[in-house]
Amino acid sequence: MANNIIPTKGNLITTKKSLDFASVGYDLLDRKRNILVREMMAHIDKAAKIQTEIDETYAQAYRALQAANITVGSCDSFAETVHIDDGLSINFRSVMGVELPAVTLAESPVQIPFGLHTSTSLLDKAFFKFRVVKQLTAELAEVENSVYRLADAIKRTQKRANALKNIIIPQYVATVKLISETLDEREREEFGRLKVIKKNFD
Repeated sequence: MANNIIPTKGNLITTKKSLDFASVGYDLLDRKRNILVREMMAHIDKAAKIQTEIDETYAQAYRALQAANITVGSCDSFAETVHIDDGLSINFRSVMGVELPAVTLAESPVQIPFGLHTSTSLLDKAFFKFRVVKQLTAELAEVENSVYRLADAIKRTQKRANALKNIIIPQYVATVKLISETLDEREREEFGRLKVIKKNFD
């Protein structure tokens, strides 16, 4: 950049403006990156908490299901009576230009699909625990997808910020320095010529 530009006052002013613009751009990208990192770390903490809840609830559900299998025999026929849940919806919210999913699982009235006279409280417990797991899984899907999107946005933001900091801004700084030094040299030469001319006329 510095070698291809004509050293004039107009180009010096233009380059200084570009340098200021690039510096502001870098500051904005750096702030955006920090905000996205904080958002991602909060989501990571939330994901870890939800995953722990899911693991514990799954363990409780399977223990209840195993006990029910022992009590009433195979629970396959009971499982077939459970309705398929299609109440999942996905919306999006924007965080610093990054679209993050908001997963919602519509609440449905709790209706145990199998008769009380053919099942046990252990099977009921397993049914309710798996309902909780379903809700937690929807929450975890939202959080993990958000983490992925935020990580990708942070990577792209960091790349652009690094390009400004390490390439664009140093080029503008070097260009401003070269033009300023060239113009200063010209002024000194012009001043020297004027002194010689004045001396010849005196």
